[in-house]
Amino acid sequence: MATESTKQNQKLLAIEKISAAAEFLRAAGKPLVQFLSFVIPLLLINGRRVRDAYYKLPNNMLQFHLGFVFCFFGGLYPVLFAAVQAAEFGGRETLRAAAKDLGDETLRIIEESKKDDEIDDNKDGIADVKQITDTEYRNRKIQLVMKKMDPEKIDRAIQSMYSVWLSVAAVLTIEFARTISSALSIAEFLKNPVNRWVAPLVQMAVPQEYNRWVPVILGWMCKSVAMSIAWYIQTIRSAFASALAGGLLMSKSTIHMLEKRGLVQAKDHSETYLDEILSYIFAACGFYFQFKLGFDVPYPFNLILFPFEIAEYYIRWSITSSS
Repeated sequence: MATESTKQNQKLLAIEKISAAAEFLRAAGKPLVQFLSFVIPLLLINGRRVRDAYYKLPNNMLQFHLGFVFCFFGGLYPVLFAAVQAAEFGGRETLRAAAKDLGDETLRIIEESKKDDEIDDNKDGIADVKQITDTEYRNRKIQLVMKKMDPEKIDRAIQSMYSVWLSVAAVLTIEFARTISSALSIAEFLKNPVNRWVAPLVQMAVPQEYNRWVPVILGWMCKSVAMSIAWYIQTIRSAFASALAGGLLMSKSTIHMLEKRGLVQAKDHSETYLDEILSYIFAACGFYFQFKLGFDVPYPFNLILFPFEIAEYYIRWSITSSS
């Protein structure tokens, strides 16, 4: 009887928490839409300006920047950089066009939403959106998006991005096959002792009706630990390789820029060791820099670069789980 009463109290408590969360989402809906309407156009417009300004730089400067990124940060996001390189040959232009279409549609919807915020149909001097409930506001904005959005354009863009992702995932699965195999092997190695020694203790600590979840959750934990170990080893290897490749790009770009200024005379790079010496210096500095960071982005830069962190770990999990 006491058990039934406890279960009933737990259900009521869960319902109260869900209701409170739903109420919070309803209350936060309008401020969230207004915040996103301000931030998203700012990011998209300024991002395009930065991209256009970047592509106007001289080719040597572009190569130097690319080499710098790979030399000093290649080991921090190895899978993400590999995905970018795979996309370069597997549909970069398609991906860029799809992203542009989605960005254009987003900006158009936001502009229409701003116009909608100024509508005053009853002519009382107060905008209609300020005189409706949060639920009515949410429904009004959903209807606005459904009416103004170009569904065929969105569908084509999503299909294009997904097709590029499939090709990139296939390339990454082959490229990191050894790492994936190591992660799966470590996970299998960990499962037996965990199921033998840890699972019974956890099952004793949780209610009986949840016991069937214990092996599943412990399996996820084993896979997460195995992925961390295998991908950390891969990170070190990627950091070393990317430091060498990035250092070579930086050294060649540096020599070209010095040649244009008349500071170096090296018509044939095969006859000089200057580019190799510079590449080794850059590579050593780049690898040491990543090593000192612990092959991880430090605070507060990890907050600024959190989208890259999410993308990196999502891709790792995707290609490992699919195998």
